[in-house]
Order: sequence, then structure tokens, then C-alpha cells
Amino acid sequence: METITSRQNKIIREAAALSSGEERRARGEFLCEGARLCQDAARSGVEILRCFFTEEAKQKYAPYVEEASAASGESYLVADHVAKLLSSTKNSQGVFCQCRRPQVTVEEEEPFALVLEDLQDPGNLGTVLRTAEALGFRRAYLLGDCCDPLSPKTLRASMGAVFRVDLVGEPSRDALCEALGQKGYTLLAAVPDSAALPVTELEFGGGKWAVFIGNEGNGLTPETIALCHKGVTIPMAGRAESLNASAAATILLWEMARTREKEVSHG
Repeated sequence: METITSRQNKIIREAAALSSGEERRARGEFLCEGARLCQDAARSGVEILRCFFTEEAKQKYAPYVEEASAASGESYLVADHVAKLLSSTKNSQGVFCQCRRPQVTVEEEEPFALVLEDLQDPGNLGTVLRTAEALGFRRAYLLGDCCDPLSPKTLRASMGAVFRVDLVGEPSRDALCEALGQKGYTLLAAVPDSAALPVTELEFGGGKWAVFIGNEGNGLTPETIALCHKGVTIPMAGRAESLNASAAATILLWEMARTREKEVSHG
């Protein structure tokens, strides 16, 4: 196994360049950091191009490193000062995987679709995707100007959900709403509006549903709301006017999953 001791090494420079979102998009690759996250990438079938780890990591996280390394095309032992060039965390575990961007794998349309418009906070996006996967959602549409789902912060917040939820980017609200409508989806705009239909009054047992959740500060754009079939809101008894995007998504997705599960168990 080759040992890399120079920060000027071509392979290391190529991997380190993936800290840039522009570079990730141009190459269709990303860098995954952390023993458990790298193991998760391997178990989720993500194509791992290269695996890097320090001597300490090789000993301390042996099962994780072995699994990630076995799934990768190439593996390298790296010196500690070289590992720092790859790390985006303060206390790195010294395990990294250079991966190919996951491809869309769900061929048939799911009964539920999640649409996130202009979400800007990587932590929020990762949390929403983690929740979506936990509740059985297999596809999410990133509408407009969303933050990068393969950034280090989003990867960590998603706890590997990014590897298993199909992510479809779409810059045009008109194109996405038209496409979903043609496929038979009822489009729901999540809005903090007392005049909207409370989510607790909706039954998601039949049909196909797409819930739209907006930007952390501004919510959904008026144009997107106008293209949706219905407005849906979360009833609140407190003084808060709205919820954090990830909190709102958790409640809405749970309610959709709960009512669908109820129908399945009764049917």
C-alpha cells in the first residue's frame, strides 16, 4: 500500500479540491470524512474511488477502515499533516473516501415526494434528508437554489441518508410542478397560514402527494405556492409564527407516513 507524505501529491490535491462545491459539481465527485460515514458509504453501494487513512485511524477504527478500503478502487496511508489537508473538521478521525456522486436509483414513482425550495443551511438539509429516509421517503427534489447536498456539513447532518435518498435537482418551479402534476401528484405547499388546511385533517392514505417546504427565512416563494394545489399548515398553540424548516419537515413527513401506514395496516 502506498504511503503519501507530501501535501503536494497530485492524488491528494485532487481529493482536497473537492472541498469546493464548484469542483464537486464539475467532477461529479465528493469527499466523505469520518470512519462511520465512510463505512456507511461502502455499505450503501456508493462508488468509492479512493480511500485515505492515517496510521492511527487504521488501528483505532480498523473495522470501518477495512470495510471502506475493501470497497474502494485504491487505498492510501497518509501522514497526519497530509490528512489535515483533506479534513473539514476540528478533530478529524483521519478516514476519508473520495466518492462518485450517487445516481438516481428509484425507477418507479413513489407515493410521496419531498420538494425542498431554496434551502440554504447544510445542517437543515442534512437533517431533513435523515428524517425523510427514516420515514421511508426515497426521493427528494432540490428546487431552485438549494445548498450542496454533498458538502461536508450536509453529509454529517444526514448521517448517510444522502447515500440512500435519490436527490433530483431542478432549477425551474414550473417544470417540476408540471411534471409532478402530470404524474398524478397532489402538490402541497407548507405555509404558516391559519387559512391553510391543517395537516392533521389530511388523509394521505390514497393517491400520490408531494409536499413543498421552503427556505429557512422566507418559506416558499409566492410563485411556487400558486402552482401548488393546496396549502397545508401545522397547527400551533404557542406564540411562534413558524417552525424551523427541518422541524416543519419532520412533522409533515411523520404525518404523511403515519396516515399511509394506518391505511396499509387496516387494508
